[in-house]
Amino acid sequence: MRFHIITLFPETFDCYLSHSILGRAVENQKIELNFLNPRDFCNDPHKRIDNKPYGGGPGMVMKALPIIRAWEKASAIPFREKLLFTKKRKMKTILFSPGGRKFTNEDAKYFAKNFDDIILINGRYEGIDHRVVEVTGAELISIGDYVLTGGELASMVVIDSVARQIEGVLGKYESLEEERISSHEVYTRPEQFRFHGATYSVPEILLSGHHKKIEEWKKER
Repeated sequence: MRFHIITLFPETFDCYLSHSILGRAVENQKIELNFLNPRDFCNDPHKRIDNKPYGGGPGMVMKALPIIRAWEKASAIPFREKLLFTKKRKMKTILFSPGGRKFTNEDAKYFAKNFDDIILINGRYEGIDHRVVEVTGAELISIGDYVLTGGELASMVVIDSVARQIEGVLGKYESLEEERISSHEVYTRPEQFRFHGATYSVPEILLSGHHKKIEEWKKER
């Protein structure tokens, strides 16, 4: 699975995507990350990426053509892969927007199963010229009922949730919480501790060894 991230700030991904499970997934070639900065696709010498919105309004809007050129490069299959792959790679383009459809875990499963390449377009400022959607056919996606400064955090959410659905990324299929009976309430050793005069204990049912009752307890949580 390849993730192509179109962003003005690729360095914001360094810490999160280079460590732990996702870092290992990259090392093990389970996923690939490809960053494209729209500034690199500007024709003017000043690399200006934004301009005032038509019709007035506050702030600036990201220009369409630099993003479209970045998308065009991301969606092009290298000549070497054309020789290696007989089937056409399946691609999906996502543009993050507060007005987009709400992203769910079912989407993560579907994307992991049905696409080889996912292109993630990250906006900034007051948004992106809508003609980007017209040209690329991007689906507008939102990760929640709130507004972020840019799409980078949303991209990390999608990459994380999709990558963990790919075989071998988590190591064991059972590691997927949604594929086993789990609970939002979890405990580990010690069985009991005191803090500021109060005692905090693990629920007795989890110490009972009665697996059926434990599973029932988990379902209720």
